[in-house]
Amino acid sequence: MMQPYPHVPFQHEERPEAEMHARAEAFYALMRMRRSLRFFSDRPVPRDVIALAIKTAGTAPSGAHHQPWRFVAVADPDLKRQIRVAAEEEEYESYHGRMAAEWLEALAPLGTDWHKPFLETAPWLVVCFAESYGVRGDGTKVKNYYVPESCGIACGLFIAAIHNMGLVTLTHTPSPMRFLNDILDRPKQERPFILFPVGYPAEDATVPDLRRKQLDEITQWDRGRNGTP
Repeated sequence: MMQPYPHVPFQHEERPEAEMHARAEAFYALMRMRRSLRFFSDRPVPRDVIALAIKTAGTAPSGAHHQPWRFVAVADPDLKRQIRVAAEEEEYESYHGRMAAEWLEALAPLGTDWHKPFLETAPWLVVCFAESYGVRGDGTKVKNYYVPESCGIACGLFIAAIHNMGLVTLTHTPSPMRFLNDILDRPKQERPFILFPVGYPAEDATVPDLRRKQLDEITQWDRGRNGTP
């Protein structure tokens, strides 16, 4: 059995209520401008900012603190080309037989299809792999827990970090995605979770005119037994 982690003093910066509210408003104003983008510029993006976004993702909580995520950052044009070709092959099959009619109908307003040029245009492709188990130095396995939940939180932080620095991304999930294991030489215990193209928006980029659900549509505030707040 592993020994308990030693405890260290918790570092926390409490803020006055007015500042707390102002920071919350500012962060919401920033994040409400976030959009999933499919039109990228090929302008280069420094490697160090990608590294910082991945480091931010790595601050996410995880089951038993096993941190079951592995991020692979790809800038090589040949690898990006291989990924695009393989992804489009899977996407073509999905749009021409795999997807149910209901799923195709749901996607229709977004105007998407099997063509994925952004996989070559974006300067970076960052793939999050979900690790089902770890491997100790002696080759024995270590089971990971709450892997999808842990990786989902990490990816959310990655998206927020990318948007915060003024870049754009997209959660791309062609199905199946095992081709990424082959192209990127990842072990069998890792499963591709999300593929993120990352970069600047194209100068003529557009997005669908969508409406997000309002607060009262996504929230229920707790009430006492007598129905009062």
